[in-house]
Amino acid sequence: MDWTAGSRAALPGRGSVESSGMKVVVAGGTGVLGQALTARLTAGGHQAVVLTRGRSRRAGGEAAGRLVEWTPDGSAGPWARELDDADAVVNLTGAGIADRRWTDARKDELRTSRLLSTRSLAAAIRAATPRPRTFVQNTGAGYYGADLSDRVLDESFPPGDDFLGDLCVAWEAEARAVSALGCRLVILRSAVVLTPDGGALKKMLPAFQFFVGGPIASGRQFFSWIHVDDWIAMVRWALSTPSVSDVYNAASPHPVRNREFSKALGQALHRPSWIPVPSFALKVMFGELAEPALILGQRVVPKRALAAGFTFQHPEIGEALADLVK
Repeated sequence: MDWTAGSRAALPGRGSVESSGMKVVVAGGTGVLGQALTARLTAGGHQAVVLTRGRSRRAGGEAAGRLVEWTPDGSAGPWARELDDADAVVNLTGAGIADRRWTDARKDELRTSRLLSTRSLAAAIRAATPRPRTFVQNTGAGYYGADLSDRVLDESFPPGDDFLGDLCVAWEAEARAVSALGCRLVILRSAVVLTPDGGALKKMLPAFQFFVGGPIASGRQFFSWIHVDDWIAMVRWALSTPSVSDVYNAASPHPVRNREFSKALGQALHRPSWIPVPSFALKVMFGELAEPALILGQRVVPKRALAAGFTFQHPEIGEALADLVK
């Protein structure tokens, strides 16, 4: 099945005309993706206002926009006035899924950091005058659950019955409150965003650079991914395209098996990729997190984005990794 076929349209930053001068409030903008997004927005002539917790700012997170401290406790605070004349809000908040082992306390933190921040943004939009016209909510492809099947997962599939599936359902439900406030809601269910500046790829690079990289577990599981440039382009596309609304998978049209990903990364780094990481070792190191994040897989495709005219600059894993590590 050719998921790249279909209509093509120029994207913001790729030859099209994008309206300039927007004010975009980015919640969670000091993270790796937030920094990349705000840099691109400001370079395009937009004003970015970054909502950040005080500890995030002290930790050295930097963004191209103006920093505004907030307390996302489920309600609006003094920071909410920043939304009064904003054109759009982008929500990138949430503790890192794979940053620590999943204890009960950690899972509670993963949940509350997402739900309360989204609830706070909805409360701020409700109070804003005038209200932002667009709300882009970044969630995760974990919505669909994880397994070892080869089924192709597009936006029509129901949620999984595991922790991540339940988390994403609750998270998206909080975001849907903005639709009743006159906001155009776009939910991006993001696959693993590949960037050398952080996340999964940065953690994988040392093993391959020191000649001990290789496939994870069986290597048969599908790995869904997206190049950071395509992820940024999809956010900007969502911001600037009035016809775009509801749910879109932010994933390359060509998910690959883990062994194919490992081979491509080895080739990009001119390193071997033959030393597998066994399942039992992953379970010892990561506990409950190991199966959904590493051992099992997902074959997620961006069916709705392609049908709506979005074009990927880096759809193939070999070229994408070569571009990222060059």
